[in-house]
Amino acid sequence: MNQNTSAKDQQQTMKHMRNFSIIAHIDHGKSTLADRMLEITQTIDKRNMQDQVLDSMELERERGITIKMQPARMEISVEGREGVNDGDYVLNLIDTPGHIDFSYEVSRALQAVEGSLLLVDATQGVQAQTFTTLDMAKHLNKKIIPVITKVDSPLARTDDVSFELADLLDCDLSEIHYVSGKTGEGVEELLFDVIRKIPSPDYALSIASYDPSKAFQGLVFDFEYSPHQGIILYVRVMHGTLSPKSNLRLIQAAKNFPALEIGIFRPAVQPVGRLVTGEIGYIVTGVKEAGIASVGDTVMIQKQEVPILDGYQEPIPVVWASLYPESQDDFDLLRTSLERLRLTDASLQFEEEVSGTLGRGFRCGYLGMLHLEIITERLYREYNLDLIVTSPSVIYNVKVKSGEEITVYSPPLFPDHGDALQVREPWVRLEIIVPREYTSPLMQLLFQHEGDVRTTEDFGDGRMQLKIEMPLRELMRNFFDELKSATSGYASLSYEMIGDRDADVVRMDVLVANEPVLAFSRIVARARIREEGEEVVERLHSVLPRQQFEAKIQAKAQGKIISSRTLKALRKDVTGHLYGGDITRKMKLREKQKKGKKKMAARGNVSIPHDVFIKMMKKGD
Repeated sequence: MNQNTSAKDQQQTMKHMRNFSIIAHIDHGKSTLADRMLEITQTIDKRNMQDQVLDSMELERERGITIKMQPARMEISVEGREGVNDGDYVLNLIDTPGHIDFSYEVSRALQAVEGSLLLVDATQGVQAQTFTTLDMAKHLNKKIIPVITKVDSPLARTDDVSFELADLLDCDLSEIHYVSGKTGEGVEELLFDVIRKIPSPDYALSIASYDPSKAFQGLVFDFEYSPHQGIILYVRVMHGTLSPKSNLRLIQAAKNFPALEIGIFRPAVQPVGRLVTGEIGYIVTGVKEAGIASVGDTVMIQKQEVPILDGYQEPIPVVWASLYPESQDDFDLLRTSLERLRLTDASLQFEEEVSGTLGRGFRCGYLGMLHLEIITERLYREYNLDLIVTSPSVIYNVKVKSGEEITVYSPPLFPDHGDALQVREPWVRLEIIVPREYTSPLMQLLFQHEGDVRTTEDFGDGRMQLKIEMPLRELMRNFFDELKSATSGYASLSYEMIGDRDADVVRMDVLVANEPVLAFSRIVARARIREEGEEVVERLHSVLPRQQFEAKIQAKAQGKIISSRTLKALRKDVTGHLYGGDITRKMKLREKQKKGKKKMAARGNVSIPHDVFIKMMKKGD
């Protein structure tokens, strides 16, 4: 094939290609809608279909949420449709998470596409996270197609939600699509509207300046790790053509490697002979070194010069919790496991630390409490690691008596009582949408969590929109679960960081059998010391298995014990085997047992199982 024919072929491929993502608030039906699209386009045979087909992780299926974005390539033939040129079209879909903790995944997916479907649940209406994802798409100038889902539900408020969505996007009601991911209603017509309204890559790149001979340039928007194939890059081809066996280079990492295999997602990987401008695909690198690939890097062919693409801002952890192996023999396994997870989750951050009590471990940064929970659960399930998980904390900047300013990531490192002169902590701005009848319990909840209501607005349809400022520490103190409980699940929330402010907090330690358990230390508001102390002691008392000896559970802060409970010893009937005889024989055995338990209490250590640390982290259980 000559160069002119190749150029014409590639231009035609781009004209008939659409790249789009699905964005929405959590539980608004993204994955179910993606299932129907894959089914209608016959990308997956009906007999091989399953619910949440793009959610490949076991945890995603169990919880019914999307944790990691997933691309899929579909093909559809068009004939006789109004406003659409006849022909075969390629549709590259990226399904994205909806939870606020994983909004970083959404931002990366948006840079790999030209447009998005904005989903709103007909039973719930516009939610707080809808604003967050919409703002991301608008900031990147992506074409938005409004979609109302779950229209088949008996609880659907389709008309009311239509007005909400039209007002939000400043669009006509006629532009909104009404679909059901469950029944497939309206999904096929939505696919044709994707072709009509979302720009093709040639339009987005300005086909007038397109030159097929221009050097290959690809944006890394995600990657994964295979023990056999090494790092597999997920790329959006921004310009040029890529063939297998090409010698490539990651510009920022300054790493050369061969393209051992290239391909597309259908949604399982499928090798192809080339990737052209506008396509979304993968590159098998064979590189097995950790820390080489990074999201936002630019891929090019060696010895060719291309500009570095605008990448992504580094994700900033908002919650920190240290992980220690129960057995120090597993330290190297924990390191390897975290490195492997880092290859599939670019937002996870960790560095080694040493504790005099817990040994060697890692201080890890997470995007939120759900992210923390997912990481610890994956380490347990995928790598068979029993872990000690310290209490989650935010970053504190502390000025101590010596005049030194220190950054505290972990509660055990917080200065002792009286040593801190000034403490500053991060604050967030919340946006909460809630039915008007729940504003009273919400206000009580905000008071308990030091929330400062800045504005309230009538959102329409009997709902209020509140903008609140609050310490990040309080947001992480089970606020989300308490919000859902106080509003019967009707409230929705999104947040953004707004900087540091002065804090009045102290360190609270937890002692078991008179020994501090550093994993349970936490930083609490001075005004809530007693309440927090009683809560953590009661919680630990309820989940800690009884020991062979009696053990005290205590909370200590500001140099004094503020709460205490006694964990009764396990009892064994040492006289059960005796029948009849003198009562003194039984008394001697019981006295001997009593002395043995007293000796164990003086010398023994309390054994705290792995699941206790997880339960203490998940307060809602």
